[in-house]
Amino acid sequence: MGDLGFLRSFGAFLAGIILFFHGSYGYSEKVPYYTFLKEATSAPAVVHHDYIIIGGGTASCPLAATLSQNATVLVLERGGSPYGNPNIANIANFVDLLSDTSATSPAQQFVSEDGVFNHRARVLGGGSAVNAGFYSYASAAYVEKAGWNTTLVGESYEWVGKVVAFEPEVMAWQAAVRDGLLEVGVSPNNGFTYEHLHGTKIGGTIFDRRGHRHTAADLLRYADPRMIAVYLHATVHKILFRYNPGRSRPEAYGVIYKDSNGIFHKAYLINNSKNEIIVSAGALGSPQLLMLSGIGPAHHLQAHGIKVVIDQPMVGRGTADNPMNILFIPSPIPVEVSLIQAVGIASFDSFIEAASGLSITLPRLQSLSKYFEQFLNQTDQYFTRPSETIDVVTNSITIKGGVMLEKVDGPLSSGHLELKNTNPDDNPSVTFNYFKEPEDLKRCVEGMRVVIDVVKSKAFSKFRYQNIPVQSLIDLVVKSPVNLRPRHVGASFSLEQFCIDTVMTIWHYHGGCQVGRVVDNEYKVFGVDALRVIDGSTFHVSPGTNPQATVMMLGRYMGSRILHDRVS
Repeated sequence: MGDLGFLRSFGAFLAGIILFFHGSYGYSEKVPYYTFLKEATSAPAVVHHDYIIIGGGTASCPLAATLSQNATVLVLERGGSPYGNPNIANIANFVDLLSDTSATSPAQQFVSEDGVFNHRARVLGGGSAVNAGFYSYASAAYVEKAGWNTTLVGESYEWVGKVVAFEPEVMAWQAAVRDGLLEVGVSPNNGFTYEHLHGTKIGGTIFDRRGHRHTAADLLRYADPRMIAVYLHATVHKILFRYNPGRSRPEAYGVIYKDSNGIFHKAYLINNSKNEIIVSAGALGSPQLLMLSGIGPAHHLQAHGIKVVIDQPMVGRGTADNPMNILFIPSPIPVEVSLIQAVGIASFDSFIEAASGLSITLPRLQSLSKYFEQFLNQTDQYFTRPSETIDVVTNSITIKGGVMLEKVDGPLSSGHLELKNTNPDDNPSVTFNYFKEPEDLKRCVEGMRVVIDVVKSKAFSKFRYQNIPVQSLIDLVVKSPVNLRPRHVGASFSLEQFCIDTVMTIWHYHGGCQVGRVVDNEYKVFGVDALRVIDGSTFHVSPGTNPQATVMMLGRYMGSRILHDRVS
């Protein structure tokens, strides 16, 4: 895999420390028997449907399930099934999931032009199949600004939540984080809630009390099995357009996709003015596919030999990510294993979160140690002794400690996405421009100060070594390979430089096909008929402390609106 590959693996290891802490989770639930879920290799050469949805991700699963109630639907997912995959079902294997560099990995790796390690979901269920599981609504102000119908939003959240949302069991570490946040002034205490409220709260999770993950793919249980077909390992290469007599605008009428054997298939819309192609391939995949199909900046498309359908310079623009920075906190006492539960939503719109107790397999740790021996020697005291922590079933050890992180909400800094080539299987070139705007850096510094205060708080005191100063925790992060960005001398002493040098992703990508720039308020692509984009690429700001609840809600919401318009 090479040095860069091991750096990525170590980034994945640290990402696991940050967000994917594992405990005694069981195996996945029984695989749903979806008669409509098939490999694309079994698909006919040509099919016809009322709706063709490109991508089987967090928005598209609820969208497809809803549309199938009154129309025929085809879903084309470039990845495989989340069911039966232990790396998805069992958080214990999450480091291995992020380190998987195979062609069919559910988490496709890439490094942004900013030098930050990233992953892009490639599996039915999208990001909900490979994330930390935190479940939280968008704020009321966000819903109002988006122009959404508040009643339908509430109904859609409820529809989603019945299947995938749960209240977590709060134990000592998370309780200490919650109490520490309140102690340092991140108030009021909002208790357990899905709502996005300033102060401190316990949020929801898509993991049930048995530790089973419930992804957006589970929402396909709402689908009418007679009206829907979902093909896996179906990579769409191009959307097809035509000009109808007497019409000056191009109309989307079909797609070309390839199965895992390299065989191309075609899917066409049934000839009906209500029928549409809906792109729901995520904040990276949707703008990429529009460009591959001829909708994007003309000069960029022509440089790749792509015929221009519409010169749309805003496709790929406004791409952004919420920057994240962390502190690793070794604990003198055992900690529970926990995903993110307690969240502080500060008045300056930064989020403070924490997690604890990562398990990592011994082979993975050993493969990393030969490249990061010095780092691991520095942190050896933070691991419990092997005789105490080796699990003979999973062959893993557990880290004694956790992390606290700060995430900047709604960053002003944004970048762009461009094609590297015309292969839809490859990741595009992505630049997020972390901290380009001074206001974002200011909020990171304020957020890290809150993190430091919580670590020093009385409520959290039993979970930190009193003889290890916070400065040493900062130094530890600066010295670790959390990204490929250069380190500056002042990074250990200046929080501004610390934020810049050690920035990481929290995987909340958004933009690239934004409302008002690429699509209208009904998510219809400007200048084209029968084509919409419905996913996080349409957002100007990532909603809530985690966007997945709102992305799933949006799929249900827009499915309901489209069906209403269909019969009106």
